[in-house]
Amino acid sequence: MTEPKNLVTTDWLLEHLNDPDLVILHCSYFLGAPGWSPMASYARGHIPGARLFDVDAIADCTSPLPHMMPDADTFSKAVGGLGIGNDDTVVIYDDGGVFPAFRVWYTFRAHGHKKVHILDGGLQKWASEGIPITPTLPDIEPKTYSASFAGKSVVSKSDVLNNLETATCQVVDARGLGRFQGIDPEPRPNMRAGHIPGSRNLYFGSLFNHDGTLRSANELKALVQNSGLTEDRPVITSCGSGMTAAILAFVLDGQGFQDIRLYDGSWVDWGSDPGTPVEKG
Repeated sequence: MTEPKNLVTTDWLLEHLNDPDLVILHCSYFLGAPGWSPMASYARGHIPGARLFDVDAIADCTSPLPHMMPDADTFSKAVGGLGIGNDDTVVIYDDGGVFPAFRVWYTFRAHGHKKVHILDGGLQKWASEGIPITPTLPDIEPKTYSASFAGKSVVSKSDVLNNLETATCQVVDARGLGRFQGIDPEPRPNMRAGHIPGSRNLYFGSLFNHDGTLRSANELKALVQNSGLTEDRPVITSCGSGMTAAILAFVLDGQGFQDIRLYDGSWVDWGSDPGTPVEKG
């Protein structure tokens, strides 16, 4: 198989749909949506052969924070159970929401998987082109998977607090401008408003076209440049709970940034701690 770049088109996926070393993953996440569940989304219809990746289940379930990064053993067992081997090509898509496919992409990359890609436009674009979806569950033959977690790819609150002193890394926040400025309320209870001191804002929604596809490389480059980020220093991406921060990581990776780290707890972790400093405006 000729390996594509990080982003694949519906045409590419349709052409390679039956390749023996291709695994497709369906994921879904909607914060606070009544009646929503990953399985309900999957059962309504998915790309033929796709397996369900539940971002809240394949996670560090001992943490009080949502969908935190799983350790290598947890990830290996879950991914092997989905019939994925270390050399398989993985294509991830979602059904919209906060675009959780990017979080799953980052999780695979953080565990050393190289052949991992995102379907541009996700299930919405696939279905809009009249390509069939199915409720049929695929047969899955488990495989042995061995993950190698890259610890530097994920940072903690203590790392971000230390960075306030050292200014080693640039920090960029994917939340909307109103939440970043502390004007709009947080969707979760008991959460302060504002942002990490010194951080920049690059709203994840600005990175997409109306049909859910990513904007062109030149448009993305301009948005990154306008945010003030530069390639000469590491970047920590943040958001509400570590989900849309992965979209920023994906875009920065595509723009050639070499040292990208994700604040796993993000604002759920920072904004709920009365001991952390907060800026507004």
